[in-house]
Amino acid sequence: MNIFRLAGDMTHLISVLVLLLKIYATKSCSGISLKTQELYAIVFVTRYLDLFTDFISLYNTVMKLVFIGSSLAIVWCMRYHRVVRRSYDRELDTFRYWILLGVSFILALVLHEKFTLQEVFWAFSIYLEAVAILPQLVLLQRSGNVDNLAGQYVFFLGAYRAFYILNWIYRYLTEQRFTRWISCVSGLVQTALYADFFYYYFISWKNNAKLQLPA
Repeated sequence: MNIFRLAGDMTHLISVLVLLLKIYATKSCSGISLKTQELYAIVFVTRYLDLFTDFISLYNTVMKLVFIGSSLAIVWCMRYHRVVRRSYDRELDTFRYWILLGVSFILALVLHEKFTLQEVFWAFSIYLEAVAILPQLVLLQRSGNVDNLAGQYVFFLGAYRAFYILNWIYRYLTEQRFTRWISCVSGLVQTALYADFFYYYFISWKNNAKLQLPA
């Protein structure tokens, strides 16, 4: 554990809390992509297949349970909550996310560190997480105006990955055998996808104006 990974985990956790606050406090999921949330649920379930077999620490176990549980709860609310589901922007959330699933799985079969079930699914989850935000970004661009909580949710998600890049750099410099190149490359791709959003986010913050993305 280092300060960069801790910062990454905390910003990731904050992003989830912000989204849960938006859904449960406002009883609305407007501006949130169900497809992105379903992709994240798949990411966490496939990444943490070792949850009940490999115990690393209490911290790791709790964080895994939090991310799996929260992602499934968010998907359930957006699909089945009698009030929340009415605000879902179904007409704007039309990204063909099955393409992301297929490409990520093929990549995992071809590019992995060990050809075992657990390692292939781990690689799949890393590749999928790198692009899971795409339906969300497309939805926000189509809607134009972005409410504060939805904007903060995406911002903290991007910040989480940026901190993890610093974590990998730190580990590469301080550990003799740090070989998680799949995480590093995928993390760079994921962070790059947020570049446009970050630009408009900081412009709106600087001008104290509502966040708007170009269509």
